[in-house]
Amino acid sequence: MAGGTFTARNKVRAGAYINFVSAFSPLGTVSDRGIVLLPMAVPFGPVGEPVTVDGETDVRAVFGLSSLSPELKLLREAAKRAREVIVWRLSGGETASETDGNLTVTARYPGSVGNTLAVKVLEPEEADAPYTVQTFLDGRLMEEQQAETVDGLQDNQWVAFSGTGALQPHAGIVLSGGTDAEPEDADWEDFFAAAKRLSYNTMAVPSSDASIKQMAVSFVKEMREEEGVKIQAVLPNIEADYEGIISVKGGVKLSDGTEVSEAEATAYVAGMTAGAAVNKSNTFESYDGAVAVLTPLLSSEIIKGLNAGQFIFIERGNKVVVEQDINTFVSFTADKGEAFRKNRTLRVMDAIANDVRATFEDHYLGKCANNADGRELFREELFAYLTQLYELQEVERPELADITVSRGDTADSVIVEMGVQPVDAMEKLYMTVTVG
Repeated sequence: MAGGTFTARNKVRAGAYINFVSAFSPLGTVSDRGIVLLPMAVPFGPVGEPVTVDGETDVRAVFGLSSLSPELKLLREAAKRAREVIVWRLSGGETASETDGNLTVTARYPGSVGNTLAVKVLEPEEADAPYTVQTFLDGRLMEEQQAETVDGLQDNQWVAFSGTGALQPHAGIVLSGGTDAEPEDADWEDFFAAAKRLSYNTMAVPSSDASIKQMAVSFVKEMREEEGVKIQAVLPNIEADYEGIISVKGGVKLSDGTEVSEAEATAYVAGMTAGAAVNKSNTFESYDGAVAVLTPLLSSEIIKGLNAGQFIFIERGNKVVVEQDINTFVSFTADKGEAFRKNRTLRVMDAIANDVRATFEDHYLGKCANNADGRELFREELFAYLTQLYELQEVERPELADITVSRGDTADSVIVEMGVQPVDAMEKLYMTVTVG
């Protein structure tokens, strides 16, 4: 007797043809968040390329600075809430170097930190033994190697060696000439061009320059509307009237006395926004480590700022909290209502856009037939995904009837219409107490 499996029901021989298939389970999942893109002007490290920093990163090995140094204030603020920070060093400067005899030592990267580098060449204790060559950063031993000639030296993450001939003992070759350059418009243009190809949730733009801020607004609109990449950017004090832009109004003072300006606070808000779960609002969320705002606002000023789409910090007891988790969108219409100004709601909508796109491209595009069965399968996929969001309290309970997947004008296109009601957080309490 014949048997086996089947694709089409066209078997000739008698027999049992049995297929084993999995019960339906969604291929798409709710995407992770927590990645910030942070452009910075720092005095060491790679220029014009992304450097990912997380909880395991030794920042001294990357930037030549202590994690507590003033130059890394922006990174510290972003890292308070972000899972990862992609740092982009905007500009370089001159590179420190020094030549002694036949040995030239050059800092690996441009910037003033290169002036704190030094190299020692220790004479061997035994005849015919190699020299010990040590690299120091600000007096701290960072790397050590053995070699007999200059040609035999290996570059490290701090310095590069050049020259020929035998090594000579030296008590300390101290590098000099390293300088820092201020970022120019061209550096920002390069940054935004590169940012199109990086993956992140939120970008900080810690600049008060009007032209830089306008670059950022145009960039975010292009990414969201033309590329379909649902990011947000955090800028200082701007009236952009766009859901992809968050405008920080005012700075804060930290418990150690450090002042974080309005522009610098964009790094923290970017980390807070990226790190917030899709079902989480940052309204009344504390600013970690802050004890006061730099410029307290009157209630009337706060109301005016909120109506203008400003992200405002207020003092509450001995801490600083977010007044409302909103973006700059204020021109409400029938098609695009007030819900779009709430960042929690926008995170849900952006998650749906990003996740559905990824699911379609990874599992359906070019793989699933565009017939009734294929479209029904995709419809069930969408319903299962929305059910995940419902279980996470991100949307109201979905109904399969609210989702339609139909054939488009061409044989390879599908049209999806889907009704979704994002869940917002409780923010306003209206209570009437009747006293008898």
